[in-house]
Amino acid sequence: QVQLVESGGGLVQAGGSLRLSCAASGRTFSSYAMGWFRQAPGKEREFVAHISWSGGSTYYADSVKGRFTISRDNAKNTVYLQMNSLKPEDTAVYYCAADPGSSKYYYIDVYTYWGQGTQVNVSS
Repeated sequence: QVQLVESGGGLVQAGGSLRLSCAASGRTFSSYAMGWFRQAPGKEREFVAHISWSGGSTYYADSVKGRFTISRDNAKNTVYLQMNSLKPEDTAVYYCAADPGSSKYYYIDVYTYWGQGTQVNVSS
């Protein structure tokens, strides 16, 4: 069992930065790959970024590549999403999720555990 709690969301102007954190409970955190997803009002939840259990492999949606960076600290049971050069279209609720191990990291259904989400608002 893994419980996930996101934090770090808020209101920022376009071009600004935010760092999201996702704190996990449970001793098995380091055995999970982790992902970030987001959901804007009226839209489906979409893949943002993924990191392997070791942190050695990362993947990003094309819409955030070069602006967002996913990282993790297994000693702190935490995964991060550094978001730079934010745009109004990045406005959404951001969720972290635990992936027990799948090549389909972009696919929502492979994730076993989800956090409650943190709101990010980017003003123009």
